[in-house]
Amino acid sequence: MTTAQTRNLLIVNGPNLNLLGTREPAIYGSDTLEDVEAAALAAASAHGWTVDCVQSNHEGDLIDAIHSARGTADGIVINPAGYSHTSVAIADALSGVELPVVEVHLSNIHRREEFRHHSFVSAVAEAVICGAGISGYRMAVEYLVQISEPSGG
Repeated sequence: MTTAQTRNLLIVNGPNLNLLGTREPAIYGSDTLEDVEAAALAAASAHGWTVDCVQSNHEGDLIDAIHSARGTADGIVINPAGYSHTSVAIADALSGVELPVVEVHLSNIHRREEFRHHSFVSAVAEAVICGAGISGYRMAVEYLVQISEPSGG
């Protein structure tokens, strides 16, 4: 964990999220990955926190980023995207770093195809936010700040 002066969150975005703004806007909206990162940064900055953002289409890169958060971050916001439904390894990495995690999905995965209804990450997350668009990232940051600060936020 970092000191009070340097509280930090890791924002992890999984496969295909680099295409936000152009990929299936009827489902994912017109906001870009840069918009997502800016929303998370603004929410964290309002509390004096910083964020590090990573996006990758490769599972191992995401796992490496999660491992790197141990000792450098106070929490993780993750949109594992398609890996939500397939990656025990990402869930294990999140569990292994022993940080609070909030899982975020832009769309409501429970209103979509049946295979999207299960997420391995949900089992290790403190909270799950889905269907709120990029506002879900702001909500996730606010929640992690609230549970991490001694005064409760």
